[in-house]
Amino acid sequence: MFVDKAKIYVKGGDGGDGLVSFRREKYVPEGGPAGGDGGRGGSVIFRVDEGLRTLMDFRYQRHFKAKRGEKGRNKSQHGANAEDMIVRIPPGTVVTDEDTGEILADLTRHGQQVVIARGGRGGRGNIRFATPKNPAPELAENGEEGEERYIVLEMKVMADVGLVGFPSVGKSTLLSVVSGAKPKIGAYHFTTITPNLGVVEVGEGRSFVMADLPGLIEGASEGVGLGHEFLRHVERTRVIIHVVDMSGSEGRDPFEDWVKINDELRQYNEKLMSRPQIVAANKMDMPESEENLAAFTKKVKEVRPDIEILPISSLTRQGIKELLYKAADLLDSIPEELVVEEVAEVNERKVYKLEKAEDEGFTIVRENEMFVVHSAKIERMMKRMQLNSHEAIMKLARTLRYMGVDDELRKRGAKDGTIVRIADFEFEFVESSSYF
Repeated sequence: MFVDKAKIYVKGGDGGDGLVSFRREKYVPEGGPAGGDGGRGGSVIFRVDEGLRTLMDFRYQRHFKAKRGEKGRNKSQHGANAEDMIVRIPPGTVVTDEDTGEILADLTRHGQQVVIARGGRGGRGNIRFATPKNPAPELAENGEEGEERYIVLEMKVMADVGLVGFPSVGKSTLLSVVSGAKPKIGAYHFTTITPNLGVVEVGEGRSFVMADLPGLIEGASEGVGLGHEFLRHVERTRVIIHVVDMSGSEGRDPFEDWVKINDELRQYNEKLMSRPQIVAANKMDMPESEENLAAFTKKVKEVRPDIEILPISSLTRQGIKELLYKAADLLDSIPEELVVEEVAEVNERKVYKLEKAEDEGFTIVRENEMFVVHSAKIERMMKRMQLNSHEAIMKLARTLRYMGVDDELRKRGAKDGTIVRIADFEFEFVESSSYF
């Protein structure tokens, strides 16, 4: 089964907690703090593996969570960092953040990798908080939470040559004749519903990968029929072979077929029209094909004189050798970078982003006799602090005072004993400032 789209959840590992510890050794009076920092959490990294061809594995495993870092140790020892989680993906995979729609990466080369969810930093141990005024702090931090997000993986077939055309024009038959691929072939529309790949040997040591792509119909660029499920794969091909049924066996005009398919390619991505295109006039063994070819050639040359039209027959193998040599010659003249020119700039250059300044504002809401304080900065600070010591509580109280939370609570009518809730914690408001 060919799977070219998947939605998964990834989460970087949380950082390890810092430790509150003191040095206790014989003959070492007043040993001081000795709590180490926590280790960094593991990151989730996507790495391209050319041995993979589909996203099938992601149908069975949809959650990827890296391990968290180890807690800090005594004797000022740093907790061990967690190992990164390496997730193998096939070449040609586009990684998109589901919530924002941002393209995080477009991975095309073997061994290429990108960090999708970073692990959290480890919390600082109490050795980091020692000062001349407070040489024995009982403060330590919790590890930072790792990044988490839902992402969409979308695979675009990595083929040198792509076969396009209306359903039942002979694309699958052509692929089966020129390569060892064995696509499903039937006398009905949409026999091919997933891309088929085959390696074509041309001779003289030359070869290339050819993809038989699902048939197009009018309106495909708007999602009609297989629509975008097909068109996403055309973007990767370096040469397009447009297969046209020259016998008109379906009751359609070959020139109108050619025009409609090109219109769909243009509407989907204007850059596809700049790709080299060969018209394979198929089914030349059928009656009336010669007459249709003459009329077709005349009309095409009036619109696109650069297009080369090669008459072929997949059944009798007429013109097949000439078609393959022409495709191979075109590939030799096109740099491989052309396939990913739209994304190479994003992948190769380093992009610096300005981080938004931390929001230091807060809001206070009254709920019956209780006040609820909302502040991203305070809540983030409380997540990092280990609020199990008097010293940590006093540091939080000083922060609230400096931010103006105390004054605002007084204006709202807070008195001694009034309950104040911040995040998941509840405190009693104390009017006296002696604790500062």
